[in-house]
Amino acid sequence: MFQPDLRSRKSIYEQIVDNLREEILSGVMKPDEKLLSVRELSRMLTVNPNTIQKAYRELERQAYVYTSPGLGTFVEKPEARKPDASLRAEAMELLRRGVTDLRYLGMSTDEIKVVIYELIERGQS
Repeated sequence: MFQPDLRSRKSIYEQIVDNLREEILSGVMKPDEKLLSVRELSRMLTVNPNTIQKAYRELERQAYVYTSPGLGTFVEKPEARKPDASLRAEAMELLRRGVTDLRYLGMSTDEIKVVIYELIERGQS
């Protein structure tokens, strides 16, 4: 498990969301795997339980997890994930900005394609 960076410009809540999303997308956390309870993760990260609850709600809104009342929060199956249009647009904008930055730094289209393909391959393992 990660430790939040208190000096980061991102809030602790955003760091938790990003970290758990990365673990889910990279396959570290498998579909239907149970996440730690809010209380357990709160204790482990020494973070207010409300912050953990907010992160879990956001992950559920983004369809990365689902909650079963009385049982806990679980990783959603990939085929059940249907990110909303605003999240998709936000991700596309980040990608567009990243490609623009790489071009500004002098990378060719072919070099950028190699980087993107490597990132895709790394994300599938």
